Amino acid sequence: MTQYSLIAAFGGFVFGLDAANISGAVRFVSSLFELDSIQQGTVVGCALLGVIVALLFTGTLCERFGRAKVLLGIGFAYSLSSILSATAVNYEMLIVGRFIGGVAFASITVSAMYIGEIAPPESRGKFVSVNQFMIGLGLLLAFIINYFLIKSMPSISWIDNTNVWRVMLGAELIANAVWVALLLRIPESPRWLISKHRDEEAKEVFKVIAHEDQVDSLVADVKQSLQKEDKLDTAKQLKELFSKRMRFVVFIAVCYAIVQGATGMNAVLFFAPMVFEQVGMSVEDTFLQTIATGAVGLAATLIAIGFVEKLGRRILTIAGLILVVLSHGATWMGFNQASYTFDDKAIAAIEVQLQEQGIDVAKIQPFVGQTFDTDVELKKALAANFDNKEFPLVSGLVINETISGVNAALVLFGIFGFLAAFNLSIGPIMWVLFSEIFPNSVRSVALPFAALVQTISSWSIQQFFPWQLNNLGVSTIFLIYAGLGLAGLIVMWFALPETKGKTIEAIELELAKA
Repeated sequence: MTQYSLIAAFGGFVFGLDAANISGAVRFVSSLFELDSIQQGTVVGCALLGVIVALLFTGTLCERFGRAKVLLGIGFAYSLSSILSATAVNYEMLIVGRFIGGVAFASITVSAMYIGEIAPPESRGKFVSVNQFMIGLGLLLAFIINYFLIKSMPSISWIDNTNVWRVMLGAELIANAVWVALLLRIPESPRWLISKHRDEEAKEVFKVIAHEDQVDSLVADVKQSLQKEDKLDTAKQLKELFSKRMRFVVFIAVCYAIVQGATGMNAVLFFAPMVFEQVGMSVEDTFLQTIATGAVGLAATLIAIGFVEKLGRRILTIAGLILVVLSHGATWMGFNQASYTFDDKAIAAIEVQLQEQGIDVAKIQPFVGQTFDTDVELKKALAANFDNKEFPLVSGLVINETISGVNAALVLFGIFGFLAAFNLSIGPIMWVLFSEIFPNSVRSVALPFAALVQTISSWSIQQFFPWQLNNLGVSTIFLIYAGLGLAGLIVMWFALPETKGKTIEAIELELAKA
């Protein structure tokens, strides 16, 4: 059972690679294809548009073909995405590749569904949380690869600003191939097999994932659950999902999904170098800090896996959201007093770096002696002097040389605190809850629906983050995230039940009211 859960969750590792790779590539892609802030957001956000499309039919595919076969198809989609993205010759081709990768991101939902159906109640939380651990592992590995690519650029003649992103995006193809090979080994979900009247096959699977003396009782439990419900097609499942008896379950899932997506993880995750750039770090240092973010996230996820069955879903969620609010508040305070001054020293340093980038140094001369009170004012002035090819390469180095008044320690505490909070709580716990609270009668559409809500919430964050960064400012953005986290904390405090150690059937009796 452990190996099958890990194989299913390996899709999270591939997603982690993809997320971190694009975070490193977006600076260079933006320069090469001369993208504006909305297009930058689209390069990242179009993947989640792919998720939205996939989630519309993922449930139907899982119900018709089974969880294992759908996961295999997703593995091939990831491979196609990697090839198209790494070989893109223009913005449009890159969007298509990223979109297909978004379709493949449905693996997280299907993995959670699969693991939730093969894992026993007493350890289901740990196994579903492995999804988040694998995402964290993929992130960390990609951040390390990206950092060493950036650090090695001066010494490797064939890698430069125009093609380093291709190496970043193409590296995950190796992981894609490994996952496809592993997926050929996993059995089908026994609950799905029983729903298709393939009882003998289900028994063989249960013999592998549970004690032999439990097989008959497990089959009987699943059959009893299935007998309580009419076999529903997708339309009828949707009608049942939004019926009165399911209202409380849907409310919990929707609120959790919105909070998990809207508190800003995708901004920090997909735009990590861009976020650290606002503190005043060099390009190399921003990529080095991303390794630290990956390590913090991975460590926090490991802790969550250890405590999800001991402390339960509710306590971890509430504690995590408290830390989310405090962390975002710290980031806001750290950035709030920043200003940007073009003194002689800053101008001289900027000119040297502009020459290295092949950018006309005369374009920085109008800024001599100027001071900007906010990053919004600074970026608007820079955008007026530098075109879309130059701006992604210039903004970071200008901030690095001119910034003052920022409390970097407080900002880093806030960012790392948020990463820890997210990966300790609402990151992995959401998938655990989604795998538990929906009855078997609506599971095939309920999990994709809940994931759809989370995806739309996340998409809104990453699609508009570059635009918000240029027009609202980094301190305002994190203040908004803190407010959203506070709203979620209030809702979860009053509404979220505890589900640890309970069977899916018992949770249905408790939450789904007649």
